[in-house]
Amino acid sequence: MEHSKEDQKINKAQDPNPRFASEGCSVLLDVNDGDRLVFARLSGGAIFKIGNTNYSLKPLIGAPFGSLFQVETGEDGSFLSRILPVKKESTSVNVIDDDARDNRELIDDNESQSLTCEEIEAMRREGAKGDEIIEALIANSKTFDNKFQLSQEKYKLKKQKKYAPKVLLRRPFARSICEAYFKKYPARIGFIRVDALSILLTMANVTAYSDVLVVDMVGGLVTGAVAERLGGTGYVCNTYKGDSASSVDMVKMFNFTDKVKERIVHSSINELSSAKTAPPEENNQQESSTCDMVEDVSVTAEARVDDIAVRESKIIKAPQPGVKASKEAVEMWKENGFSSLIMAAQDQDPWTLAKDVLPLLSYSAPFAIYHQYLQPLATCMHNLQQGKMAINLQITEPWLREYQVLPSRTHPHMQMSSFGGYVLSGIRISTT
Repeated sequence: MEHSKEDQKINKAQDPNPRFASEGCSVLLDVNDGDRLVFARLSGGAIFKIGNTNYSLKPLIGAPFGSLFQVETGEDGSFLSRILPVKKESTSVNVIDDDARDNRELIDDNESQSLTCEEIEAMRREGAKGDEIIEALIANSKTFDNKFQLSQEKYKLKKQKKYAPKVLLRRPFARSICEAYFKKYPARIGFIRVDALSILLTMANVTAYSDVLVVDMVGGLVTGAVAERLGGTGYVCNTYKGDSASSVDMVKMFNFTDKVKERIVHSSINELSSAKTAPPEENNQQESSTCDMVEDVSVTAEARVDDIAVRESKIIKAPQPGVKASKEAVEMWKENGFSSLIMAAQDQDPWTLAKDVLPLLSYSAPFAIYHQYLQPLATCMHNLQQGKMAINLQITEPWLREYQVLPSRTHPHMQMSSFGGYVLSGIRISTT
C-alpha cells in the first residue's frame, strides 16, 4: 500500500499543469484575432510560419494559456515575444464628436503615404519594433488626421496585422476545437456547430460517472467532448460497425491526462450485442490489427486548421486516444446497459444505426442523434414512434447569432452561419 501511494504521488507530480503550455502538448494558435487558426504540437524545434518568415515556438513553452505574443525583431532576427497585459486608464464609452471630420474628401490615389517600402525595410533591419513602424506610418500619412475616429482605428488595426502580427496562445478544448474546424473545414466534423455540440451533450445527459456510448464519425470531436465533461469518471465507449473503428485523432488535441485516457475505449456493435464474447484468440487478433492500423497513421495527419503545416525538427508523437474495451467492461455493459447515447455519423443513415445501437442502452436512458439534414432524422423519428422504442422524441434545430459588442457599434455580425444541423433526442423505453 505504501508503494502504491508513493507511485500515485510521483505520477501526480509528473502531470503537467493544464493552465500552462508544456513541451509536447497541443496548442491552438490564433493569429491576428481569428484571421488564421493553427493547431501545433510544442517542442524546442517547432517552427511556425507567419507571412514569409518562420518563427520558433520555443518561447511559448511554459507560458500560460491565454498569453499574447507579438512579432519583434532583434539581433538574431525576428522572434515571438510575449506581451504582458497593461492596465489601461478608463475612458469614456461615448464616441468622440467627429462632426468636423469625415471621409468624403479623401481620395485613394496611393500618394497619401510618404514613407516608402525601402525606408520601412531599413527600419526593420535596424531593429525597429512593429509599434514603432506603425507610429511612423501614421506620422507620415497625409490623410490620417482627417479621418474620423472609427476609420483611424481600422487603419491602425490593418497596419498592426501587417507589421506587428500577434499570436494568441489558446488551450484546445471542445469549444475552441469545434469553432476552429467549423470556421475552416466544417466537413471534417460533419458541420457540427458549437451550439449543436452543446445540445448533444445536454440532451444525452452527459454527467460524471456516466457510461456513454458514442458513434463518432466526425474525427473524434464528440468522443473528446464527452471525455472532457466526464473528467476521468465513468467511460466513453466509441462503437462502430465492421472490424475497424473510425478515426478519432482529434482526441489527441485535448491534452488529456492518463486518468482520462484510460476511460476512452472502443468496441464494435457486434461485440457489445453478442450473447457471448468472442474467443480470446479472435479478440487478440482484432486488437493487434486495430493497433497496427492506428500506428500507421502519420503524426502529420493530425488535424490542422491551416494550409501551412507546423514543422518540427523532432516530432513528438501523441499517445493513442483509446484502447479496446476490456472483457469485464463489455460484460458489465451487456448486463446493465449504457447510461446514454450520442450519435454523429454524417455518412450513415441514422435509423440503420439507431435500431442496432439503442438496444445497448439501459431503460430510461436518454439519447441524442445529430445529422446535417432533417429528412433522415424525421424518418428515424417516425420509425422509433412506430416501433414504440422511445418516448419524448423531438427534433431540435440549433440557432446561434453572434454579436459585435463595441461602444456605439453593437450589432449582429455581418457574416455568420445560418445553419447548424439538427438533433433528434429521446428516451429509450422497453418494448415488451
